[in-house]
Amino acid sequence: MAATVLSWILAIPLLGVATGCRAMTPIAVVCWFAWLRLLPVQHTWAFWTANIISVAVFTLFVVGETIGDKLSSTPSRISPGPLVSRLAFGGLVGAIVATSLKGSIAEGALLGTLGAFIGAFSGYHVRHFLVSHFKTRDWPVAVLEDFCVVLITVFALRLATT
Repeated sequence: MAATVLSWILAIPLLGVATGCRAMTPIAVVCWFAWLRLLPVQHTWAFWTANIISVAVFTLFVVGETIGDKLSSTPSRISPGPLVSRLAFGGLVGAIVATSLKGSIAEGALLGTLGAFIGAFSGYHVRHFLVSHFKTRDWPVAVLEDFCVVLITVFALRLATT
């Protein structure tokens, strides 16, 4: 019981925060967890996440997003288009994890979406603060953010699945 409550209170919103920073990384990691049978989605609407095609497609999306994020022409994550996609994927990731916990899909989607909103704006401001405070280029901070998003996502999924 306590683990389920902790998953709802911490893991799903954390996955949303990670999605707010990088839209594709959390969904790709969710697919990897499902494919490795660490996230029980079999016989649910989210069964597609355990398919190797989903794993491959979302992993390729992560590679593209990781490269694209470093380009100066990439729009800000808090501009309307990127923000809406982060909110949508945050809700999707939250709904998938809620499904695997046999919980409310709507509550999981709401927690994931709220986490993505927080993650998008806080990630934007933290990244800009670090670049200006340390008087560095954006690229090293972006790479650090990539690494942190993977760690947060894996941590949250392990929390949700143990």
